[in-house]
Amino acid sequence: MTDGVTGLRVAVLGAGANGASIGADLTAAGVDVTLVEQWPAHVEAMRERGLVIRMADGDLDVRPRVVHLCEVATLRHPFDVVLLVMKAYDSEWATRLIRPVLADGGVVAAVQNGMTTEAVAGVVGPARAVGTVIEVSATMTEPGIVHRHTPPARSWFAVDADPAADAVAALLAHSGRVDRFADIAAAKWMKLVSNATTLVTTASLGMPMLDAIAVPGMRELMLRAGQEALDVGRAGRRDILPIFGLAASDLDRPAHVVETMLDVLYDRFVVPGATTTVLQDWRKGRRSEVDDLNGTVVAEGERFGVPTPVNRAVVELGHRIERGELEPAPANVGLLADATRE
Repeated sequence: MTDGVTGLRVAVLGAGANGASIGADLTAAGVDVTLVEQWPAHVEAMRERGLVIRMADGDLDVRPRVVHLCEVATLRHPFDVVLLVMKAYDSEWATRLIRPVLADGGVVAAVQNGMTTEAVAGVVGPARAVGTVIEVSATMTEPGIVHRHTPPARSWFAVDADPAADAVAALLAHSGRVDRFADIAAAKWMKLVSNATTLVTTASLGMPMLDAIAVPGMRELMLRAGQEALDVGRAGRRDILPIFGLAASDLDRPAHVVETMLDVLYDRFVVPGATTTVLQDWRKGRRSEVDDLNGTVVAEGERFGVPTPVNRAVVELGHRIERGELEPAPANVGLLADATRE
């Protein structure tokens, strides 16, 4: 290989739908990559039958090297790059788990939703924590089989422009388009704006993203949630940056930034039947990243004195669903509207 990753030992820590998709691309490209995963049935399926990534334009079938989380302590050869593709709330402990097998000078890239780079940096140090943004859509309900809605040609990543992140950018380029940002924290906040707009909001209706946004009143609530997140970011002096491959000219009108991002997201990355990771978590009985997404907007809004009533309502609704008090259902749009009515 001559793509900047020759000789590197790489780990994908978290081989769920997105992590497995990235890991499969790296395996197919001949990268020395190990998938580290916590779902026992998924680990065994990949070991016995391999990993299949089903995409509209064809399947990718690979035989990756895979270990269970409990086997990390048995590894003897350190990794030069770790791509962390776990839930935002798992960032700190997962980085601590992998740190003993991180090579001298090795880096951990937070390939996640949420503002997770600082959590990684708190474990390995700022110089070894690489901020990234991921826009990949995939689902997995059966061990060893991933349904990837955005193949590499339609997937997108942002990576810190620092030269220390060059290897991360080269690796992720096997799985999608990669843009580099000097202010990766601002780019990650822009992704948080998009996530606050779409992930928990549409999941709360229990519907695919394309169906949820068509429910009367839903698009308006989504845009309000995103605008609150953008306002909080601006209060924190975070620049408005063109993510998803947008041009700077697409964001010339600040009042329309959230709507532009939403329309581009739905046009380029959302396919019929695709659900958000939040709804996938709820359907599996797991808690979601609501506190790391809309909850971060609320917390930062309090810090900067920016009202965030829609995000606060989204967080409370998400918590009620996770406590078993409500089911994700279209009627929840009314609860959100009532909670945020001025």
